[in-house]
Amino acid sequence: MNKSELPLSPSSWPLSPVSRALAVVLFTAACGAHAQQAALPEVTVNDAAAAPQADVSGFGDVPLRELPISATVIDSKQLQASGARRLADLTQFDSSVTDAYNSAGYWDYLTVRGFVLDNRFNYRREGLPISAETSIPLDNKERVEILRGTSGIQAGTSAPGGLVNYVVKRPTEQDLRAVRIETTSRGSLLGAIDLGGRFGENRQFGYRINVASENLKPLTHNLDGNRNLFSLAADWRITRDSVLEFEIEQSRKTQPSQNGYSLLGSVLPAPVDPRINLNNQPWSQPSVFKALTGTLRFSQALNADWRWSAQIGQQRLKTDDRLAYAFGCGAEGNYDRYCSDGTFDVYDFRSENERRTQTAGSINLKGNVTTGSVRHELGFGLMQSRVRNRFDNQAYNYAGTGNIWGTAIVPPAPDATTPQTNRDEKSTEFSVQDAIRWNDRFTTWLGARHTRLDRSSIGNDGSNPTGYKQDVTTPWIAASYAIQPGLMAYASWGRGVESQVVPNKISQYSNAGQALPALRSRQWELGIKGGSDAFNWQLAWFDISRPMTNIDLCSGLCEVRNDGKAVHRGLEAGAQWNQGPWRIGGSLTLIDAKRRGSTANPALNGESPTNVPKQVLRAQTAYRFASVPGLEVAGQLSYEGRRNVLPDGSVTLPSWTRVDAVLRYDTKLRGANASWTLSIDNLFDRRYWKESPYQFSHVYLFPGAPRTLRLGLSVAL
Repeated sequence: MNKSELPLSPSSWPLSPVSRALAVVLFTAACGAHAQQAALPEVTVNDAAAAPQADVSGFGDVPLRELPISATVIDSKQLQASGARRLADLTQFDSSVTDAYNSAGYWDYLTVRGFVLDNRFNYRREGLPISAETSIPLDNKERVEILRGTSGIQAGTSAPGGLVNYVVKRPTEQDLRAVRIETTSRGSLLGAIDLGGRFGENRQFGYRINVASENLKPLTHNLDGNRNLFSLAADWRITRDSVLEFEIEQSRKTQPSQNGYSLLGSVLPAPVDPRINLNNQPWSQPSVFKALTGTLRFSQALNADWRWSAQIGQQRLKTDDRLAYAFGCGAEGNYDRYCSDGTFDVYDFRSENERRTQTAGSINLKGNVTTGSVRHELGFGLMQSRVRNRFDNQAYNYAGTGNIWGTAIVPPAPDATTPQTNRDEKSTEFSVQDAIRWNDRFTTWLGARHTRLDRSSIGNDGSNPTGYKQDVTTPWIAASYAIQPGLMAYASWGRGVESQVVPNKISQYSNAGQALPALRSRQWELGIKGGSDAFNWQLAWFDISRPMTNIDLCSGLCEVRNDGKAVHRGLEAGAQWNQGPWRIGGSLTLIDAKRRGSTANPALNGESPTNVPKQVLRAQTAYRFASVPGLEVAGQLSYEGRRNVLPDGSVTLPSWTRVDAVLRYDTKLRGANASWTLSIDNLFDRRYWKESPYQFSHVYLFPGAPRTLRLGLSVAL
């Protein structure tokens, strides 16, 4: 990526008039606030860790324990202690979050409450929409927030499972000088530095720098790669009541992808050696993910009750997606699985120079109004985002026959002759919310978001242009009651919306290129939260109904239309207990997910969706030895129940259990705080099928990773 691509000058960004005006507002407000600096006392800002919250909720100033929603917040300490490198590693923290086609070397997918999140619409960074069709580093993230359930009040259009928000590390009050080194079983090596602090006459300027570089050497064959990251976050406390914040990160990851396995005819094979990678042709090339992302935000307190903020951000992605792609069995006429003798068709897939650009801006006003004894906590927001995706022709060519033992060699077929579809999108969203506190115990929560969409697409060869406009509104309502201090019950109802257009394949769809009616999901949730600093817990029941289409069942020439619905009901329970030397926690999710009302294939009615386990358990325990100060041993157990491999339930994946262990020792090295970590993932080296996604109209099976050792040292100077 050359310097001319850096989004440092607002005039060079492909902004809409609203976003251009927002950029001017940011800089003008900063200059105006600076003129008032002498008249206002200095501000004091606490570290983010001092007030646990979830910005993804839309009620960022309210502690999560007081909100009528379900969410998980994974902070930077948990990310580092667990060795998490990618989105897929976060499933260990929440029993309602599972894998969904998480192939090493590719971008990650998550399933929440049984629904696969949409990588185009269900992800946020600093509260602004981003594309997750890339590799997103975690080294510079202060926390990752996962909202569970429909997200219509937080996002314009999104899948109903939930929403993920990345929050970057910000300047620290005290000087921070931290170094981290890690290595793994086969010699992967990570080096990272984290620098932060403040300077200036009144310490009004802050900075945070994160640099990371890692040589990737997993135990799986043919997966060696590397990644690097540089990020800078800075702020300027212009006055006591105004802050200007800026952050930017640049990352690059290059690594081959891992092919999934599949059914052998109608047989579920025994779990294979997870070190074998079917993407092992001599001509196989790594996928390359480059990303440059930044945001600028200005916040201004108007008085003790009201404040406004304006924010603008841009994400630029460039991807080379390459794979010796194992797909189907032409010899037996099965194109959704491998051949019964262990062979499969191999395609040379290369989609190079994929460019995705997303620009978003928002203006928010929040404040409090008291009418009599009733207090209103109001919020108003206006957001506009633009997406511009451009693709070159891709190669998707039959190359020969491979096998599950990884011994077959086939010739390359790299000709890029298959056109792709360029996409543009503009969305404008207006939101309003009101938390009405009737008294010290009872609160009602109201919210709505109206979204105007303008989407268009055209083949990169100029063929099949299509476009549509759509307006959707998503309401949300909840009530909470504080039974006693530290114990709250709540109920909520909300809608989510997905907007879809039929693919431009006139040979397959009779209504190709046409917009479908908005798919409006609905969710009920009942919950209770309780506890104290030493012990906290939560219990939630949810019921989500999502309209479905018949697009996955279309064969020959057919009309894509709504076809029944998916109904997911479940129970979530979680608890954390800290007492003396012990830390114990865990979560349990029970899901009853069914397809209902299908007329295109009535046999699917009553069946569970593929790759959704019926029970999931995550449990953690840790003990700190008083006899050896600083020494702690910890363990984690993950269990996932049976799940359907095929939509009709004729093949199921067995349940599996994995145990991880960690030994941690905090000490001093020449006066500096140091922490040694020795972890063993998959302690008993269990072989199992981790997940069975039905992706790209094909059955896939991904094995659990083999036993892996990780040794790390962190030093804070």
